[in-house]
Amino acid sequence: MTGGQQGKTGRRNARLAVLAGLAVLAVAGALLLGDRIGLDALADRRQELIGFRDSHYGLTVAGFMAVYAGIVSLSLPGATVMTLTGGLLFGVFPGTFINAGAAGTGAVALFLLARWGAGNAAERLAAAGPAAHRLMAGLRQNEWSVLFVMRLVPLVPFFVTNLAAATLAVRLHRFVISTFLGILPGAWVYTSVGAGLGEVFAAGGQPDLGAIFRPGVLIPLLALAALAALPMLLRARRKGDAA
Repeated sequence: MTGGQQGKTGRRNARLAVLAGLAVLAVAGALLLGDRIGLDALADRRQELIGFRDSHYGLTVAGFMAVYAGIVSLSLPGATVMTLTGGLLFGVFPGTFINAGAAGTGAVALFLLARWGAGNAAERLAAAGPAAHRLMAGLRQNEWSVLFVMRLVPLVPFFVTNLAAATLAVRLHRFVISTFLGILPGAWVYTSVGAGLGEVFAAGGQPDLGAIFRPGVLIPLLALAALAALPMLLRARRKGDAA
């Protein structure tokens, strides 16, 4: 084996190790942290967290964002609970922007790791055949629309969008912009729920995590997603007319 071939094999093995490491961490986190990053744990420690925030506000913001970004970047469980915690600690404003900033930063970190690990997977997929080539070309042409739709539709898991974008070699600046802007509506909904957690916990209740599926919330989100998809639909129609 030549030195060049050894180098390629080493890089491929390193990429596979990164992807395998991310998968192992995600599974281990789901098994080990599921009970530690939950609503019961938040209810038990909310007074302690609020007291620390009142004494060290800046440190609380920085620490919260670091933990939240770490959870997202490693695809660990607890992102929704962290968003609720952000609302509880910081209110709807600036909590929405703190939550979106932390989640977005973690998403970008995961995207960069997964994109490096995926290597030239997008090129190999495009070369798999004519149908795959057309699919990749269509995705490339409609990146903005696809990314925003995936961020705005609440049925698409957050980490799925991160990993899919990395595997398909989405442009970094488009991923960053669509992530930070696309998650703001959902972040606002769950941060608003979190802002009322004090009263909910005091009454012995549980927060309404299905709030995002209420018609008054879901319909505007779907309308935004439809607006994001409009350029893609118009482009497809023009191609159909031209054919």
